[in-house]
Amino acid sequence: MNKRLTMGAGALIALALLLAGITILLNRAVRGWRIDLTQNHLYTTAPGTDRILESLKEPINLYFYFSSAAADQYPQIKTYAGRVQDLLDELADRAHGKLRLHIIDPQPFSDDEDRASDLGVRAVPLGSTGQSLYFGLAGTNSTDGHAAIAFFDPNQERFLEYDIMKVVYQLATPEKPVIGWLSSLPMQGGFDPATGQTREPWVVFDQAQQLFKVQTLESSLTRIDPSIRVLVLVHPKNLPPAALYAIDQYALSGGRILAFVDPLSEQDTSGADPSNPVAALTADRSSHLEPLLSAWGVDFDPKEVIGDAEHALSVTLREGEAPVRHLGVLGLDRSSLNPTDVITAGLSSVNVATAGYLQPKPGATVKFEPLLQTGADSAPIAASRFVMLSDPSTLEDGFRPTGQRYAIAARVTGMVKSAYPAGPPAGVQPIPGETPLKASVQPLNLIVVADSDMLADFLWVREQDLLGQRLVQPWASNGDFVSNALDNLSGSDDLISVRGRAAFTRPFTRVEQLRAAADERYRAKEQELETELHQTEDKLSALQSQRNDKTALILTPQQEQELEQFQQDRGRIRKQLRAVQLSLNEDINRLGTTLEVINIIAVPALFAAIALLIGWRRRRRMSALARPPASARSAPVSAAGGPDR
Repeated sequence: MNKRLTMGAGALIALALLLAGITILLNRAVRGWRIDLTQNHLYTTAPGTDRILESLKEPINLYFYFSSAAADQYPQIKTYAGRVQDLLDELADRAHGKLRLHIIDPQPFSDDEDRASDLGVRAVPLGSTGQSLYFGLAGTNSTDGHAAIAFFDPNQERFLEYDIMKVVYQLATPEKPVIGWLSSLPMQGGFDPATGQTREPWVVFDQAQQLFKVQTLESSLTRIDPSIRVLVLVHPKNLPPAALYAIDQYALSGGRILAFVDPLSEQDTSGADPSNPVAALTADRSSHLEPLLSAWGVDFDPKEVIGDAEHALSVTLREGEAPVRHLGVLGLDRSSLNPTDVITAGLSSVNVATAGYLQPKPGATVKFEPLLQTGADSAPIAASRFVMLSDPSTLEDGFRPTGQRYAIAARVTGMVKSAYPAGPPAGVQPIPGETPLKASVQPLNLIVVADSDMLADFLWVREQDLLGQRLVQPWASNGDFVSNALDNLSGSDDLISVRGRAAFTRPFTRVEQLRAAADERYRAKEQELETELHQTEDKLSALQSQRNDKTALILTPQQEQELEQFQQDRGRIRKQLRAVQLSLNEDINRLGTTLEVINIIAVPALFAAIALLIGWRRRRRMSALARPPASARSAPVSAAGGPDR
C-alpha cells in the first residue's frame, strides 16, 4: 500500500516537472505566435503598417512618455495607456529591431521632462493639484529629425494606429513632400491692379508652403513631374486639353489629387472690368474638370448650387443692413463631417459658399466616400439664381428640400480608365519615350471638393494687424481640412491604407439592454404612481366640495378612508419600484456569475477534456504499437516442440 502511495506521489511530481518543461519549451517554440480573437481584430495591424515596418532602412527611436502615478485618478486614461503601449510593443516586435521603444515616466523637474518638451510632447495640468500628465509619443531618426504626438486623445482612438505610423513614416522619409499647386484664383498674393495695392497670400496657401515644398504650376503644362507627391487643383477653369491630358496620365500612374471645383466661385475675378462691373458679375465663374471626373466615376453639375436650410448661415451683404439667412452659405458642423475618416474626424466645423454637390456615377467601380455632407433639409438650386443676388431671403421662395443628404466633398479610390482611351486629344503631342496609359497602373487617390470658396480667408479666419505683423485667428476648420488632406495624400500608399479602426473600449451591450428594459418598467411604474396621485387628489377635492361645513379642517370618514387607501397604494407601488430595481441588479449579477462560471470553470474544463481526449487517444495508439503481433500470440508449444493438441 505504502509502495503504491509512494509511486503515486512520484508520478505526480514527475507529471508536474513534465508540465513545467513542456510550458518552457512551448514558450520558446511558439514565441511571437499570436491569435487575435477580438471581434474587430484590435491587435491585428493593417497590411500597410506591416509594409511600412518592413521597408525601414534605419532604426527609429520611439519614446512613449506616460505619467503613471498622475493617471491613477483617471481610469479611462490609464486603460487607454495600456492599449497604446500594447500597440507600440506589437509594432516594435514586428519591426525586428528597426523600432526601438523606450517607456519613460517623466518625473517633475527632471531631464526626461525637459526632453519630452523639446521633442514636442506636452504636459496637461491636472486641476489645482500641481501635477502634470504626460501621455504622448516622440520619435527620432539618425539625422536628428523628430516628430511627435503631443497627447494621445482617447476620443481619437480609432486613428491610433494611423497616428503612430504617420510619425514612423515621417521619420523614415524626412524630406518634405513636393506639392504641385495649380490655381486660377489669386491665392499667392502679389500686386492687385484693381486696388493698386499688394495682396497677402491666402492663409491656406501660406500654411501649405510651411508644411510642404509647394511648386506652382501653370495651366499651359503638358506634363506633371512624377516627383510631385500631390497635385492640388483649385478652381481649374478652362484648362486646355494638354493640361487635362497631363492630369489624366498623372492620375493613372498613381498620382494623388486634391481638387476644388465650383459651380460659382465668389473669388473668381477673371472677368473683372472696372468700367463694367455688371459684366464681371455675369461672367462664367464655374469650373468642372471634365471629362476627367466622369472618367473617374464622379458626377458633378456646375450649373447647380446646393442649398441647405439646416446649416444656412446669416450673412450681411451691405454695411449697415441686418444679417439675412443665406441657403447657399453653409456652416457644416460635426453632423456633416465624416467621423470615420482621418481627414474630417477631428474637425469641428467647415464653412462653404455657393458649393455644388457630388454623386457617384451610375455603374462606376470606384469607392465613393463622402467627407462633407449637407443635412436632409437640402435641395439643389440653379446657379443662375445666385448671380447678382441682392436679397438672399429670396432663395427660400420655392425651396423644396428633397430629404436627401448631398456630398460636398468626397474621397474617391479605385482603378479607373483614361478619359482619353483613343490616346492624346487632338492637337496634343505625346511625351517622347512615354507610352500613353489607358487604365490605372495604381489605384486612383482623389479627394474632390465641390467648392473653392472654402479656401478663401473670409470663410474661416479673422485677420488682425499687430505692429505691422499679420495675425490670423481661425474660427472654422477649413484650413485643417486642407492640411489633413495634404498630409494624408502625401504619405505612401501604405500609410493611406491605414484607416480608422474600431474602438478598444466596448460597452457591455447585454447589461445595457437589461438596464434599459428595467428603466422602462421603472418609468412606467412612476407614471402609474403619478396618475394615481392625481386621481386621489381629485377625489379628495370632490369630497371636500360636498361638505356643508366649508370652514372645518377635520376630515370626514370618507376622506380619511380615501387618504389611507392612497397611502397604502403609494407604499405598494414604491415597493414594486424597489422590486424592479432589485430584479435589474439580480439580472446583471446573474449574467456576471454566468460569465465567471464560463471563464473560470467551463473554458478550462473544456481545454482539460480536450487534453484528456488527446492523451487517451495517444495512449491507445502507444498500446497498439507495443502489443505483439498476432503471429507471436500463437497456441502454446508442447515440450516435444509441437503444438498441444
